[in-house]
Amino acid sequence: MHEDLAEVLLDEDAIRAGIDRLAAEVTETFRGRDLTVVSVLKGSCVFASDLIRRLPIPLELAFVAASSYRDGTESGELSLDFLPAGNEIEGRSLLLVDDILDTGRTMHRLKKEMLAMGAAEVRTCVFLDKPSRRALEFEADFRAFEVDDLFVVGYGLDFAGRYRNLPCVGVLRPEAQERVATRPSATSA
Repeated sequence: MHEDLAEVLLDEDAIRAGIDRLAAEVTETFRGRDLTVVSVLKGSCVFASDLIRRLPIPLELAFVAASSYRDGTESGELSLDFLPAGNEIEGRSLLLVDDILDTGRTMHRLKKEMLAMGAAEVRTCVFLDKPSRRALEFEADFRAFEVDDLFVVGYGLDFAGRYRNLPCVGVLRPEAQERVATRPSATSA
């Protein structure tokens, strides 16, 4: 799979250092509060797992499914497949964790939904931030890294369901995008 990358942007050491820094910020912010970490599936599962293991504070973990890319590289219609139960949200401080913030639509909508469900507060945390792609005004409260407007994969980020298991973040070669997008399982799913 590494041969499908045109360039590695973040190696394992850089990722580890970024998450350590972020965990210290999150710990300081939420110490002494009833915290629920809400991981946006599927992309943030790797990042959220590594992040919560570095948080030395009591927390609960919940998940929400949101998707907009399907098998392409352009963001489309946002679909929310399920939301956490009310008791995981009501009156609690939430840390909404996603893999990447680009247009801002997903995080904006999820934050709005969580507040409507009775969260005391909702802070947002992203592994990667692509401010050049913002379609609406939205900034994450916490971010590990900022990246240019490149299509990246690895460390939870995928293309057509592949590459999530790469331990690094890299730019996917155009020919790899083409090959993966035309494979039978990508179009029949």
